[in-house]
Amino acid sequence: MGPLTSAKAATFIVTRDRERSKAFYGATLGFALVHEDDFAAVFDLNGTMLRISTVAEHVAAPHTVLGWAVPDIAEAARALQDRGVSFKVYEGFGQDALGIWCAPGSSAKVAWFSDPDGNVLSLSQG
Repeated sequence: MGPLTSAKAATFIVTRDRERSKAFYGATLGFALVHEDDFAAVFDLNGTMLRISTVAEHVAAPHTVLGWAVPDIAEAARALQDRGVSFKVYEGFGQDALGIWCAPGSSAKVAWFSDPDGNVLSLSQG
């Protein structure tokens, strides 16, 4: 057993505009802002700490940086769409009308969306 196996994990997101990110992760996604200081806005993601720090020249990575496993991906996608979230559709993936991709030969499903800075987030099921 390693020294981190019993430690709580934290995750980090970078933004160019903290106020816009706070509105997205708080009001749009529904997470509670638990702390803010000169270095970061901190949200509770169901027991995992998310620290959002400002970097003026931030350029989002093209890959997923944070995701959530949900029991019903279609229901979660519709609920987020109702809150103004747009799901990404990648050419050639064969996603459905909600933007949900079904992994070939598996029951796994994924849908991708971005935060205001273009950080790619995901929903997954199965």
